[in-house]
Amino acid sequence: MNFTHTEDRRMLADSLDRYLAEQYGFVERDHIAWSEQGTSDKHWNQLAEIGALGALFPESVGGFGGAGFDVAVVFESLGKALVVEPFLGALVVGRAIAQAGNAAQQERIAGLVDGSTVAALAHDEPGSHYEPTQVATRAEKHGSGWVLNGAKAVVQQGQRAGLLLVSARTAGAVGDAQGISLFLVPGDAKGIGWRGYSKIDGGRAAELTLEGVQVGADALLGSEGAGADVLEHATGWGLLALAAESLGAMEVAKRDTLEYLRTRKQFGVPIGSFQALQHRMADLLIEVEQARSAVINAAAAIDGDDRIARERALSAAKFSVGKIGARVAEEAIQLHGGIGMTWELPLAHYAKRLVMVDHQLGDEDFHLQRYIDLGREAA
Repeated sequence: MNFTHTEDRRMLADSLDRYLAEQYGFVERDHIAWSEQGTSDKHWNQLAEIGALGALFPESVGGFGGAGFDVAVVFESLGKALVVEPFLGALVVGRAIAQAGNAAQQERIAGLVDGSTVAALAHDEPGSHYEPTQVATRAEKHGSGWVLNGAKAVVQQGQRAGLLLVSARTAGAVGDAQGISLFLVPGDAKGIGWRGYSKIDGGRAAELTLEGVQVGADALLGSEGAGADVLEHATGWGLLALAAESLGAMEVAKRDTLEYLRTRKQFGVPIGSFQALQHRMADLLIEVEQARSAVINAAAAIDGDDRIARERALSAAKFSVGKIGARVAEEAIQLHGGIGMTWELPLAHYAKRLVMVDHQLGDEDFHLQRYIDLGREAA
């Protein structure tokens, strides 16, 4: 299989890398990440103009890319710059709409592509522990529409979102795959409550409550009670995106650590000349290449028709970057010595992001078990 990127992908990656290096440097990113909004409207709009959002979706729904490697290229660039803009929400919500939405609902993807609509996934709930079917939020029919009641946890950039993809149970018990429905809900709908907070790795998230939130019949995405499969498909794209983002962050941590070993001197020589440190760095380089292989495998598999192969490749990638990302973070900090922990050094922020990526859409333990379970399912 040929893993060489197409010319269009290389041009997109070059444009993104250049813009982020020149306009979204560490000082600028740090200011945005810890601001009251946690994102930048200016940069969000300019990144949309470059085509970073359009590359996430196929031409059939208004994008100009949409393949696994298109998504990987975009998110690897975003990871290199620790971008905190709400790309992940746009991807997951947009992919769910593309998968299950009717013609009118799919028209909303245009707003995701041009950046005029900010979207967020509201699926995880307090105590769900990454289990996708642990949905206690309820949706009951009310006239021709629905009424939603429940709570959602860690909604990324939720308070800024104008469009929420909310999972709610219309039948069955908590834990059942059947009976989960998906709803497109305005972020400012009456009855929605928010408690926002800054995340440890920058940007913002929020806890969401739904108390008697009324939506019309057109808010239901796909068939009633059949949302679990749509969620699996949409969050699969999120897994690929997070794995690629983590890979981008690893590359920067690796690059900066190599540079430090070449320039930091002890006893009159660069510390990179010490054999013990050379061995540690060589091991780290191998680990990063293993992570890259896992991301490539996931990007190649996500467009395939074999569900088991697709989902196993995605879980393998998420497990790999979770495990390897934590090691890269630890080793890079240790090889930098005491300054590796300082707030002023970008490396500390990359290390935080590498650790926190593991906790989005399932950590390494969850995905290792999921990989095993999928293998048994295929047997």
